[in-house]
Amino acid sequence: MPPYHIPPKVQRQIDLAVEAYKSEMSSFAYVAKRLAEDLLSDANLHALIHSSKFRHKDPVHLADKLERKAIKAGEARQPFTITARNVLEEIEDLAGVRLLHIHTQQIREIHPVLCRVLSRHKYTFVGKPIAYTWDIENKALFQQLNIVPQDRESFYTSIHYIVRAPDGSKCEIQVRTLAEELWGEVSHSIAYPSPIESIACKEQLMALARVASGCTRLVDSIIASKNEFTVLTKATESIPPTLGNRKEVIEVPRHRANRKGIKKIPSKSPVPGKQDIEVIGEIGLPLGKDMFAEAYE
Repeated sequence: MPPYHIPPKVQRQIDLAVEAYKSEMSSFAYVAKRLAEDLLSDANLHALIHSSKFRHKDPVHLADKLERKAIKAGEARQPFTITARNVLEEIEDLAGVRLLHIHTQQIREIHPVLCRVLSRHKYTFVGKPIAYTWDIENKALFQQLNIVPQDRESFYTSIHYIVRAPDGSKCEIQVRTLAEELWGEVSHSIAYPSPIESIACKEQLMALARVASGCTRLVDSIIASKNEFTVLTKATESIPPTLGNRKEVIEVPRHRANRKGIKKIPSKSPVPGKQDIEVIGEIGLPLGKDMFAEAYE
């Protein structure tokens, strides 16, 4: 099939839609700035965010987007329906905010806090949030949070919220990790607004997507290890210098719970993945950190 060429009538329709946006562009710039301020004014959300950006859409990028939509509609033999009258409603990312965080598991905290902040400032959701991801394990996480996972052939990864501001304008909020932002910036610089034709670059972008995912997974693991270490450190510091003729209950990981000198008892621990045990010392035997470390090994 020969490539589809936009008819002059449809091109004129696109040009008029872009002009309609230009006349309201300052309003969308204000909406984006206000949305960013409303979100980051909340101390709980601010503490979870590494950095943020906000912007209103460049008219040139809007024209490119409308042309891609017109080509897609033409190839499908469908009418192109975006006009100067409805472009501000049909295009949902004319104002946008991007929130960057460190690792994937933070979304468990970010999502509910973000929803509460938006509700407090009278923003309403337009549809459900969408998580663009190709990682199967992350899909399960997003589904738990009532975020709809969707695939993209480009390996693009980000969570998108479309909200309506109190003045009626639509805005887009993107939430992603720093590693995902790296991939996004590289992809954007060489493959936006038009897809790159180089097979080598396409393959390299897919490889970079996997590296970015691996980087995020490694950060998740580092944070989990640090949290586990903190729990264990607090447990050892709570042991008195001499045990005397008493029993002390401490917590250690489950796979350590059947070593010599350690007796398993029914778990009452509220900490997932931990096993309550008894460490029994003889009368007058000092059981400080050094001896605990010996028994621990």
